[in-house]
Parts: sequence; structure tokens; C-alpha cells
Amino acid sequence: MSHKTTYTYLRQFGALARKRSVRRAHVLSLVCWFFYSLSAVAEVQEERPNILWIVSEDNSPFLGAYGDAYATTPNLDKLATEGVLYLNAFAAAPVCAPTRFALITGMYASSAGTLHHRSTYQLPEQVKFFPQYLKQAGYYTSNNVKKDYNTKDQPQVWDESSKKATYKNRKPGQPFFSIFNFTTTHESQIQGKNRAQKLGHDPKKAPVPPYHPRTPEMEEDWALYYDRMQAMDAEAGEILRELEASGLAENTIVFYYSDHGGALARGKRFLYESGLRVPLIIRFPKKYAHLAPGKPGAKLDRIVSFVDFAPSILSLANVPLPSHLQGKPFLGKQAAAPREYAYSYKGRMDERLDLGRSVRNKKYRYIRNYLPHRIPGQHVDYQWQASSMVSWENAYKAGQLNEAQSFFWKPKPAEELYDVEADPHNIHNLAGKKEYESVLREMRQANQKWLLETKDAGFIPEAMLAEINQKMPIYDYLRTGSFPLERVLETADMASSREAKHVKELTKRLQDKEPVVRYWSAIGCVVLGKEAASAKAALQKLLQDPLAIVQVAAAEALYGLGETTRVLPVLRQHLQSQNRFVQIAALEVLEKMGKDAQPLAQEVKALSAKDEETSGDVAKVARYLSRQLVQR
Repeated sequence: MSHKTTYTYLRQFGALARKRSVRRAHVLSLVCWFFYSLSAVAEVQEERPNILWIVSEDNSPFLGAYGDAYATTPNLDKLATEGVLYLNAFAAAPVCAPTRFALITGMYASSAGTLHHRSTYQLPEQVKFFPQYLKQAGYYTSNNVKKDYNTKDQPQVWDESSKKATYKNRKPGQPFFSIFNFTTTHESQIQGKNRAQKLGHDPKKAPVPPYHPRTPEMEEDWALYYDRMQAMDAEAGEILRELEASGLAENTIVFYYSDHGGALARGKRFLYESGLRVPLIIRFPKKYAHLAPGKPGAKLDRIVSFVDFAPSILSLANVPLPSHLQGKPFLGKQAAAPREYAYSYKGRMDERLDLGRSVRNKKYRYIRNYLPHRIPGQHVDYQWQASSMVSWENAYKAGQLNEAQSFFWKPKPAEELYDVEADPHNIHNLAGKKEYESVLREMRQANQKWLLETKDAGFIPEAMLAEINQKMPIYDYLRTGSFPLERVLETADMASSREAKHVKELTKRLQDKEPVVRYWSAIGCVVLGKEAASAKAALQKLLQDPLAIVQVAAAEALYGLGETTRVLPVLRQHLQSQNRFVQIAALEVLEKMGKDAQPLAQEVKALSAKDEETSGDVAKVARYLSRQLVQR
């Protein structure tokens, strides 16, 4: 609005005010309308920033800007001097698809039932990928090229999504939101033929973490991974130079981050700092310096979660926030107060079943393991394609590891607590130490509150989630009011606690009318092993439970109590299930049984061969189990 127009309006208001026939209230309303219109026009005329994302895969903050002296990352280090660097940025999950769900929706995948790796469960109609709102506000949206959002795609949110997608295809003067994804640092880049290349980083100087043994293969894979980081940095530099050459750098806010931590074993797929803490650098040009949370070169300790990215981008673009978002913006005019905790989740990873949650504040990381009887080092076909992974397992079998390195191959504790300032590698578990009781209690309560507030769907076995999804979105199912989430969580807590004092109550709940409560009660008996002997009769009845997954859990518990004859027919039946998650659960019980599973060796082998062409999750577990049975 021009100064001349503003002066004209003010003269009109003055004239109206001098007329006795015009009431003061009317004049006041006109004045309010005038200033509202002035604000609205100014808002429309304010140029919205372009926003560009540079996204790498599977890497922790292996950058010189984060103090890593072994890293060779000059382009991203320079970006950090020009922007702000976040010290406490965290992925929502330690694997790509579930964490990318949080990025694209601003919601926790655990709340929508999409926490399990490569699940494509449906979402409610109102949940849109956030670029849709940018597009509606006039932005050109492009994605190059990875999606992997762990739910059904919404391709309409992009003006272009391809290997050639770029902001350059927008209309003249149109603001853009553009993503460039690099696979250069992906886990696959340290596997197979990639590992045989000449190394640029010296393996003997590689910063091998204390939870890894320093085998030649481990050293070489770490060196190779830093080579891949250097290559990715060069690619990021090309994107930045291209932006500069286009004349758009002064109108563009640039983000660099990784989709989760990793990529070597115990990083990706695990709820530690090594799997969840990510690099995050944001550069604000001078034109938008007023939107920056700090001066160029600043290092910020504010906690940021991936679930906050969508609302933050909408806030920077001055787009109203949809009500279903669970994240809080940390940038822009709608920025919220800093969060106290970052929450993360773990479900099925590739073909292996597991369940865990993590809470992180500025000093401590808390991990709750709900299936503690499953070792961290469950055999994942894809992960074992790295020579470093094989060498670690071989060193364990040879008895060559210390306590920190052996932890990966043993059943998990129910709770883990780490002082990340004193113990950045998370190897000294403080849970159970008297001097940390109050911290443990605080973090445990924060986790419990989050699970209830977000209506966590992960405590429903995936075998059931898959069936619910055929009828309605899991997100909606959890909000019908019919599912007893609080009772289920209470049962899961007892089941995973490893405390024999809960046997009586768990035995009682084996007969609960809610199948998920029966399932978790059976899992509690699995965890307790022979300490759950008094529940044997009740468990035997569950072998006839209406739900297959409850039968499988009961069978596993009974095997721990010395039963084999009753268990094998149940497992044989469920190997033929039409539900692949029931099949995987049955295979994992047989894997636990070792030589006692030999009577079903042919069924396992047939199942492996049947699914060989698709390399599905069932086939991967079956092939691994078949090899184990042959060796025995």
C-alpha cells in the first residue's frame, strides 16, 4: 500500500470523525478495518522465501563443522559458517521410511501405525503431505528424487518429482520448495564391490567407536564411509554453486540434514545417538536474516525433531498450520517455545520384529525396550552384506570382544539411560543406579505421557495392524475410543520389565477380553522364561486363541517352559498363514528353538524357496533359519 493511498484513507477517517452524525463506534470499526487491511496487503506483498533442502542418507554428524577431525567436508563446513548449526537435531526413527514419514507429515509414524519399516498403511483423508499446503500457497514444489514415506504416496503434492526435478522449471518469480536427496552415503555404499575401491581415508586412523571391535574389515568400512561422506559433500557443493549461479541464493533458505544416523552397525536401525542424532545446518540469506535463530556461524543447542520440520517450513512460508500436525515449528513467525524432549520410535526393521521408544533431553537419552528378549544383533539380511558386520559377529563367536562390544549380541535390558555429554557413544547404562533414580523416573514418565498423548499404535502387533488397515486407517481406529490403550501400555510395561513380581497379574491377563492384552501377557511370560512356570496352564489354553499372533506368543512362552511337542504343530500351522507377520513371528520362534526346530526344517525350506523370487521378508528369515538348521 503506497504512502499516498495511506494518506488518503487517513484523511477520510478524519473527515468522518468530525461529522457529529457518525458515531464513534463506527469510526473506531473503520479504523480497525483500515489497519487490518494495511497488514493484510503488506503480508501479501511480502516476498516469501524460497526453501531448498539438501538431504543425505544414513549419516550421523560426520562433518568437520561438528568437530570431526577425520572428516573431509569443506562445502558443508563452509555452509555452517554462513548459517546456523544445530547440535541437538534428531530423527524420529533410526531408519529411512518411518523417519521420512515424520518429515513429510509433521506427525509421528507411531501415532499413525506406520512405524514399521516399509509399511504402506493408509492415512485419514485430512492428513496431507505438507508440500501440498505450500503448493496451494503458490509455491513450486519439486523432489529429486527419493520419497520412501512409509505410507501411500500423494504424488499430487509435487509439481515435479523425478531424477531431473529442479526449481529451475518454475514460473518466473514463483517461490519454490525444492528437495535434493543424495544416496551417496547410503548403507549400500559400503557393501559388495563398493568396499573394494581404493580408500582415500586411512583405515588405521578411522575413529572406530568403542562398541565396535577394531577388525580390519571394520576399519576399512569406516574409512570407506568417510570417503562417501567426502563425495556427498562435493555433491552438496555443486547444488550450492548452482544456486549461487542462478542468482537465487539471496532469496533462498538452505537446509542440509541427514535422514537419520548410521550407517554402520548399531547406528542405523538403533535408538542410540549413533542412529538418531543427525547434522542440521540452515543458512539464511541477508534478506531473511530476521528469520534466523542466530547469527552466521552460531551453534545452537535447541532440541529439534524431524516431526517439527513440516510446521517449521510452513511457518517460514507464512502458511497456516493444519490442526493435525504433532510437531511444533522452531522457525518463522509461528515458532513455538523450545521443546524439552525429542521422541523417537523403533518398530520392525526390515524383516525383523522389534519394538522400542526413546526420549532425549539435552543431557540424557532414555530407551525403553518392549521386546527385551530379542537381541540387538538380530540377523538382518541387508545389514549382513557389510563385511564389518560379519567380522563383528565372528569376533563375538570367537570370544574376542569386551563387555561394550558384546552388548549387541545379548538380550536387552528393559530400560537404558545414558548421559550423552559424558558418554556420547551410549555404552554406560545408568538405569538401575541409585544416584540416577530421579532422572530415570522423569524420562520414563515423559515417555509414558508421549505414548498416551499420541495414541501410539505400535503396541498392536503388526499382524493385527495389517488387518485393521484393510477396514480403516489405523490412526482413526486408535481414536474411536474402543481400544484400551492405557491398559495395553500397562501390560506391555509389566511384560517387558523382567520382574517376576508381575507373574500373577500377567497370568490373570492371559484371559483378558482384549487380544492385545493377552498378547502382551504372553510376551511377559516369554521374557520371564522359567520364572513364569505358574502361568503354564493358562498359556496352554492360548494355543487355541482366536488370534494367530497370540497363539504364536504363547507357543514361544511354552517353549521357554520346556514344551516342544505341543508347540511344533501350532508353529507348523502358522508357517502357512496368509498374514506374513504371523509367518515371521513363527519363524523367529523356530529360530530360537535351534535343533528342536528340526522337525519343521522341510517346511521352512519350502517357504524359503516359495518366496525366493520376491526376496520378501518371510523368505529372508526362512533362508537364514534354513542355513542355521543345516549347520546344526
